[in-house]
Amino acid sequence: MNETMICAVGRVATQPVYREMASGPSARFRMAVTARYWDREKNMWTDGHTNFFTVWANRQLATNTAASLTVGEPVIVQGRLKVRTDVREGQSWTSADIDAVAIGHDLAWGTSAFRRAGKLETASAPTQAEPNWETPPGDSPDRIPDSADTAAQQPPGVAVLT
Repeated sequence: MNETMICAVGRVATQPVYREMASGPSARFRMAVTARYWDREKNMWTDGHTNFFTVWANRQLATNTAASLTVGEPVIVQGRLKVRTDVREGQSWTSADIDAVAIGHDLAWGTSAFRRAGKLETASAPTQAEPNWETPPGDSPDRIPDSADTAAQQPPGVAVLT
């Protein structure tokens, strides 16, 4: 309940590393987040300080992250912030990790094509026809279909109530 949720916008700094763990798939990558500000003296945008986060993804998010991201791509990551301190060889180290809930490309910098990840089919799952959401050629989106049109567009075995 009292977790620090953040949304970080930056770039992929390292290639995602994918691992199959006992608890399920896991992936991690480093993310660089650089503040930018308008420098009035130079009359141009200037880079400020860069923060680096280690982003952790689990389960299906890990699989999709490893298949989708490469170094340099702009990303948006939402997740739980975890700040850790550690002592290594007598020195104190602090790291900021994000336990990701959602990861996506930042579309302000380019385009992205979504592809649904393949799911494992189960024998007991009934198969249903996908509804046809597109307007048939020649039909105007403003025209209201009559009951005969609606029945003709339905897959076999689906009842149409009018």
